[in-house]
Amino acid sequence: QVQLVESGGDLVQAGGSLRLSCVDSGTVFSINAMGWYRQAPGKQREMVAQISHGGSTNLADSVKGRFTIARDNAKNTLYLQMNDLKPVDTAVYYCNARNPDYGLEPAIYNYWGQGTQVTVSS
Repeated sequence: QVQLVESGGDLVQAGGSLRLSCVDSGTVFSINAMGWYRQAPGKQREMVAQISHGGSTNLADSVKGRFTIARDNAKNTLYLQMNDLKPVDTAVYYCNARNPDYGLEPAIYNYWGQGTQVTVSS
């Protein structure tokens, strides 16, 4: 059974930092494309950052220069380092595991975690 378990969400003041983690069990992590998505109240889920199985990254324009996505294949773990957080970053952040890489269809599988809440106060 596949599980993606996110952690690291918290309440933080504007300008602060958080690091989210996502542990993947049940898939062959190293071959997955992995991503972070977020959903704010009343809004659609949006892509935040993606990393291919080969390590290429793609970040949303709104987070470039502030967020970094990384993966540790030895630990089956995906990270999102978030710096200079802003109130507009407040959302539930979801981990995504996909095969094959983003942009290649059809997806053989596409899994989601339960999400972790990030709240940024002004």
